[in-house]
Amino acid sequence: MKNLKISAIALITLISFSSCSDDDSATTPVNEEEVITTVTATFLPTSGGGTTVQLSSRDLDGDGPDAPVVTVSGNFVAGASYSAQVKFLNELANPAQSITEEIHEEGDQHQIFFQHNNLGQFTYADQDVNGNAIGLDVNYTASATPVNGTLTITLRHEPNKTAPGVAGGNIASAGGSTDAEVSFPITVQ
Repeated sequence: MKNLKISAIALITLISFSSCSDDDSATTPVNEEEVITTVTATFLPTSGGGTTVQLSSRDLDGDGPDAPVVTVSGNFVAGASYSAQVKFLNELANPAQSITEEIHEEGDQHQIFFQHNNLGQFTYADQDVNGNAIGLDVNYTASATPVNGTLTITLRHEPNKTAPGVAGGNIASAGGSTDAEVSFPITVQ
């Protein structure tokens, strides 16, 4: 009788565990967060003079104690127009891994924001599959008057692209999580 009770309990336990889920083969793919060590923005003059300006931030120890190395290759010309491309790299990988293409492919889940105080006007030149801005390609018209300031480039993951102002680049109501954020000292002369 004792063996019958133990067998019954074992059978009930076995049936319970095997019938918990029938979708064990259907797994949700995990989209790991990108490691971004390097952000570059290259501004090519399109009108009004000036030369190419490259902004770069490299943080080769990742979340380590060293601050990123931030460089700006020159100054912008007051009133000039530029087309720009923003690129993201993981230089901890060998060879370095471009994150830019992944951001483009998952454009509906990413947006780049350009925060500044009176440095000019940024307009998006690329769109995701839903017609919303991404920000890998932008147009920039420098302030008509000379000014010094800070340009902060922020990559957001899963922002609310339909929130008020987000389509125009206002990060305040975008939400989402920040994948990368770098600040550059800018001179418009």
